[in-house]
Amino acid sequence: MTLTHFDAEGRAHMVDVSDKPATDRIAVAEATVTMQSETLALVTEGRARKGDVLGVARLAGIMAAKRTADLIPLCHPLPLTRAALDLSPDASLPGIRIRATVRTTGVTGVEMEALTAASVAALTVYDMLKAVEKGMVIGGVRLLVKDGGKSGRYDAEGGDA
Repeated sequence: MTLTHFDAEGRAHMVDVSDKPATDRIAVAEATVTMQSETLALVTEGRARKGDVLGVARLAGIMAAKRTADLIPLCHPLPLTRAALDLSPDASLPGIRIRATVRTTGVTGVEMEALTAASVAALTVYDMLKAVEKGMVIGGVRLLVKDGGKSGRYDAEGGDA
């Protein structure tokens, strides 16, 4: 297996994608923020001091997807056609489950955009609730689905297809 972000001398570089055909691409990533039940109640009952926790985190995730190339050094800037986040309170954690879906038609995938969106949404949930609970845990950040391009489909539940 070859790491594409290194040249023959082992130096980091941005991968040349100029000869690749544009294809439809999608990536779905997830993250969780685990917290005390009392903290989750602040979110679900709309009593958080800073306001609409899930709405603000959703916007933060969308903005992060659009700015991924500014944050991850070797990512290509991409024209995204969709960035959507679903944030769901889950009493079984207890906490918030985050799912980010990102799409483009382009020459490289959007996995990093989806992972960045989920991560920043989780960080935003933490930021908005840290005054009442500093022990929240951000975890489970992972790629669920990637489709499009030369490597085809990856599904975390079904593996590489």
